[in-house]
Amino acid sequence: MAQKLINIKKLKIGVIGLGYVGLPLALELGKKFDVIGYDKSNSRIRNLTINEDINKEVSKTELKKSKYLTLTDENGTLIGRDIFIITVPTPILKNKKPDLKPLIEATKTISKLIKKNGIVIYESTVYPGATEEVCVPIIEKYSKFKLNTDFFVGYSPERINPGDKNHNLTSIKKIVSGSNRQSLEIIDRVYKSIIKAGTYRAESIKVAEAAKVIENIQRDVNIALINEFSLIFDKLGLNTHSVLNAAATKWNFIKFQPGLVGGHCIGIDPYYLTYKSKKIGYNPRVILAGRKINDSMSSHVISKLEKKFKSFNMKLDNAKIVILGITFKENCSDIRNSKAIDLYSSLRKKSKNISCYDKRVNKSDLAKNNEIKMVGRLRKSYYDAIIIASPHDEIKKLGIKKIRSYCANKGIIFDIKSAFAHNLVDLTL
Repeated sequence: MAQKLINIKKLKIGVIGLGYVGLPLALELGKKFDVIGYDKSNSRIRNLTINEDINKEVSKTELKKSKYLTLTDENGTLIGRDIFIITVPTPILKNKKPDLKPLIEATKTISKLIKKNGIVIYESTVYPGATEEVCVPIIEKYSKFKLNTDFFVGYSPERINPGDKNHNLTSIKKIVSGSNRQSLEIIDRVYKSIIKAGTYRAESIKVAEAAKVIENIQRDVNIALINEFSLIFDKLGLNTHSVLNAAATKWNFIKFQPGLVGGHCIGIDPYYLTYKSKKIGYNPRVILAGRKINDSMSSHVISKLEKKFKSFNMKLDNAKIVILGITFKENCSDIRNSKAIDLYSSLRKKSKNISCYDKRVNKSDLAKNNEIKMVGRLRKSYYDAIIIASPHDEIKKLGIKKIRSYCANKGIIFDIKSAFAHNLVDLTL
């Protein structure tokens, strides 16, 4: 193997899944290697072929830069690839258990195409052990090959942060791992050739899987703690941000902010580790407690809003409310597991006059959520409440004075993520 693949410049690579993770990776690799980017969605490939990324993460200029990248929705063109990199989503089911179906289907696809001495690298977030316990047996079954004899696997977790132009693929250190020493060497050299920040060799695939999943869990638990502070301070009549600002004057205080915590990573990954944890006989407490708090924050937002309405002798019933920003976080177009949408759905049960304003979210995602009432422009002196949920740059650029102009008499501005100074708005978490 090492002798055959030692010249990495001649490697032929296939990237499976061209979403928020796979597309930037395929583009970067395509500057140096013969790369085929595969996505089963014909419309996705059609848009990318005309240099259009509906996720708005990659510009037209960037899409044109990859000299050796071919885009396709025909998996047969992947035959003969030396390396397959799988970047498909790993969501959860309604019962909060991992949904490995996309990962399994992608593995089955490449299992029928892999050649001898081929390498399969997984980037999708999974629980520790999933690559070797779930994926490897599938490859062995369909290819009739044996691990570390006929083929090799690796795990290099994605660290893409949607909407973040400062921390991108090449500027974030990449964890790499392999099923044996030779495959690790090749995997490391491939990634090192495109990652300016360098790589970190994990001791094993399981270590790399575990490292990835706890990155997001740590953030989830930290935000949950701040959200719990917010719940307590609300009952004490204290402004959470005033307390955080005071506490932050100590050098070792970590200033997280309260908010709605969703998305395809932080809102999902805790359930992958807790699923595996329960399987081995340990019932996690802190992780699930944190997720429970974060999942409850939409209800808290509504409770605060109702209380404020009551102080103005107003009712939430049939109040005219608009939510600014419904993606899971600011400056991205992804609405998967967005808590802003959960908030919208809960408010709809109280009032039918709820609408959303967000020019970032892509139309194809909205088509799948056609119950969401979108508005293309905001109406002056109209809304009883304006909820700033995902403060995209263009929303912040409006300024609080402009946003206030859209409020009716006694209109309320609820700034969930504190995009503006708390003394300029009516409610914050």
